[in-house]
Amino acid sequence: MTKVVRRSGDEVTVEVTVRLSGSLLDMEGAIQEATNAVGCCATEEAPQPFDTDGSAIRVGAIKLTARGRDPKEYQTPYGPVEVERYVYQSSRGGRIYCPLEHQARIVRGATPRFASQLSHKYAQLNVRAVQADLEQNHGRTIATSSIQNVAEWVGTIATAKEEDWEYAMPALETPIATVVVSLDGAMIPMADSAGWREAMVGTLSFYDGEGERQHTIYLAAAPEYGKQEFRQRMEREIRRAKQHFPEALYLGIADGAASNWRFLEQHTDRQLIDFFHATEYVGKIAQATHPQRQAEGKRAQWQSAHCTMLKHDPAALDLLIGEAARLSQRHTLSQTLRDDVLSAWTYFTNHRHQMDYPGFVAAGLPIGSGVTEAACKTLVKQRLCASGMRWKNKGAKIVLSLRALTHTTGRWAQLWQKIDQVGVECRG
Repeated sequence: MTKVVRRSGDEVTVEVTVRLSGSLLDMEGAIQEATNAVGCCATEEAPQPFDTDGSAIRVGAIKLTARGRDPKEYQTPYGPVEVERYVYQSSRGGRIYCPLEHQARIVRGATPRFASQLSHKYAQLNVRAVQADLEQNHGRTIATSSIQNVAEWVGTIATAKEEDWEYAMPALETPIATVVVSLDGAMIPMADSAGWREAMVGTLSFYDGEGERQHTIYLAAAPEYGKQEFRQRMEREIRRAKQHFPEALYLGIADGAASNWRFLEQHTDRQLIDFFHATEYVGKIAQATHPQRQAEGKRAQWQSAHCTMLKHDPAALDLLIGEAARLSQRHTLSQTLRDDVLSAWTYFTNHRHQMDYPGFVAAGLPIGSGVTEAACKTLVKQRLCASGMRWKNKGAKIVLSLRALTHTTGRWAQLWQKIDQVGVECRG
């Protein structure tokens, strides 16, 4: 039994009775039901200050008059509640307008807090997993269509406002000495094509003078031909970072894709091939050096030793280039192995100006884009590449935008502060 027993100004007192019997697990279930009942009871009261008194209003240049108070069911974190509110229409008819929904920031029939919870969960889980989580852990039963409608609307707001809304940097404990800009791609299965297309992932990682990472901004974008929109978003983040940390050294770290370097050379002071990509080519040379099937131990030892040299010895790069050239001419090797070492020779030769690992290590600078590699898995692969999934571009864009916001410290809360300030009619 739950009821409002007193109202006083902006305070409401709710009385609830909880039956505590059976096992502790049973009692906890009863407590959760009572907690949700209290939440529903209070939420029925909460929206009233956001409604009008029924007087005529103007929305832009259009005068609207109240048709009366109609009941409407809204979804909350605690359960569905029914609220009576005024609805308006112009003298010519047309679209119904509800001031309460606009002022209270109702999102597709969900209260703002519940909309935040739904969209945050949807960023991490598929819609049926969100539904199961809500039922199992929150005592909330809700249709998958409602979850998807709310989450997609929030994602649409986030993507529509990517250019206009600036997110504040969190307060960092130590001064930032280095900012690493990195970008990479991850393939996702598309419903509107025969196969897979590349989604883009970008990171800005902020390091202190001791080389400790203090903060990372994550960006992710659905597949787009030309990737121009993604690069524009990266450029905006880089500009904002430079406004905050104008004295920092800006480093570009990525794999060998030419398009990455055209972008990074414009926006960073120094560039470096990701060390772990480089070690893959050291592995190709190791394979040709010890091609025997039973020589796995020797290959691993050779690769480890030469990776260490590449990281610390300025002469190591020339040594590897020479070794790759020599092995590519060894006719006792299979054509596959010779092609592999030739690709290593080409890679090291073309990128030798971007492989000053000893210099970076000596200066205490990062040499890897592991943050971005991990982001490709956590932002893209974990959510968009589960068995049986196929994505349309719009759906992938929404999910990736939500995931980038939830992964970047502080941004999810700021998104909802902005929605709370300006409302939810933000589609662009």
